[in-house]
Amino acid sequence: MLIREALKADAEGKGLVHYQSWIETYTGLMDPVFLSKRSLERCVNIAREHPENTIVAEIDGQIVGFACYSETRDKDMSDAGEIQALYVLKKYQKQGIGVALLKRCEQILKQHPKIMLYVLAGNKNAIGFYEYNGFRFDGITKDMEVMPGIVLHEIRMVKDRANDKQEE
Repeated sequence: MLIREALKADAEGKGLVHYQSWIETYTGLMDPVFLSKRSLERCVNIAREHPENTIVAEIDGQIVGFACYSETRDKDMSDAGEIQALYVLKKYQKQGIGVALLKRCEQILKQHPKIMLYVLAGNKNAIGFYEYNGFRFDGITKDMEVMPGIVLHEIRMVKDRANDKQEE
């Protein structure tokens, strides 16, 4: 497994992971009408338009996961870095790829005392993964209307890196 910065040439692979992961992860958790509006072409175009701040996981030349990171977008978390996305194809989950992507994002965002992210409420697998890796729900939720009448509920999880140093 290779974890590396994404290149513009990775748009097809990243787009495929984005598209396929949404189907694998969110079927049954999101409104099927909203999910049906997503397309592989749209995900590839998003990857082409936004190659920055992205790392990919590659196995045998195939992109099997990716993560996106940035400065936080939340005004009340000015000291935090943010993980905006982390997806691994279902076939490659539970092999350490998600942890490797998460750790690389944390390393890139090392100047921040906190790392935050949003996860879909009800996504027990993702919530468990992040809790196992030191993130905790901080009581903040965000509702996002993605289509008329279709609202996604997300919870914010935060990792306080001061806790990491205490545990070492």
